[in-house]
Amino acid sequence: MTPKLLPTSIVGSLPKPSWLAQPETLWSPWKLEGAELREGKQDAMRAAVQEQTRRGIDIISDGEQTRQHFVTTFIEHLSGVDFEKRETVRIRDRYDASVPTVVSAVEREKPVFVEDATFLRSITDRPIKWTLPGPMTMVDTLYDAHYRSREKLAWEFATILNQEAKELEAAGVDIIQFDEPAFNVFFDEVSDWGVAALERACEGLRVETVVHICFGYGIKANNDWKATLGAQWRHYEKSFPLLQRSSIDTISLESHHSNVPLDVVELVRGKKVMLGAIDVANETVETPEEVAGTLRKALEFVDADKLVPSTNCGMAPFPRQVALDKLSALSAGAAILREELTGARA
Repeated sequence: MTPKLLPTSIVGSLPKPSWLAQPETLWSPWKLEGAELREGKQDAMRAAVQEQTRRGIDIISDGEQTRQHFVTTFIEHLSGVDFEKRETVRIRDRYDASVPTVVSAVEREKPVFVEDATFLRSITDRPIKWTLPGPMTMVDTLYDAHYRSREKLAWEFATILNQEAKELEAAGVDIIQFDEPAFNVFFDEVSDWGVAALERACEGLRVETVVHICFGYGIKANNDWKATLGAQWRHYEKSFPLLQRSSIDTISLESHHSNVPLDVVELVRGKKVMLGAIDVANETVETPEEVAGTLRKALEFVDADKLVPSTNCGMAPFPRQVALDKLSALSAGAAILREELTGARA
């Protein structure tokens, strides 16, 4: 089958149903327990798949319906991390948070998301993508009292992530995305070991690999930080040249309504680009023409057959209807540009 031109995809989270968790709240506790929680998560995943399909999303995700947090839910399943022993740390040099402590060697004793991914595979015939936290972002979400080295801990996580990714691949996942927002903050570490650790996490995989680097959810701490960054956000200039030379297949970045100059995309020429054409810091729903305009501008720096229209980041904090309407806008905007391109070729 010929790959679809401009296949649409979301980056990560969608809002959870109100019967599963508190709406418009990041990392809200579950409202169900035990067998009811397991069933509720699967029902939420079914709804997420149905809405993505109905609204024209081509690459289907679980919308993180089975996870409270995009990083710590994975870490909760590892040994060597004490969630009762907590310390306050500075997350991505942006805000303080109480985090669990690494107290001994970290190990993955059993699969974390494979059962959920298998269920996702069973309820859609479309290509599916699964997201995992990247090694550096995992390190930045913990207090390390054991390794005493961010680099050593990242390499341990990279090995664990590689184990999980290989089992996700075997479960039928087509694309595995690693979330590394920390790449927009710790530039020296990205160069010294961040990209190498990410490549270790992807080692031996045959499926498509993606790294997603953004400026964060549309929450106050992130929006306040963005307000200090000036007229141009050129953070990607630090990581993109390194990623262009890496084994990672696809680079995902924030674009729409940001101050990221689109010419940074030129730095990953030859890679697939998952371009954020939906703003996750504003509840105003984009028009299809706005989405098409953002994507059209990107074509100066990426070939059309390597462009994947997407969201800037996850949409968990949004009202559910807003997020769903933004999905519709994404697919409609991509369709406008797709028609322009295929019509021109004809």
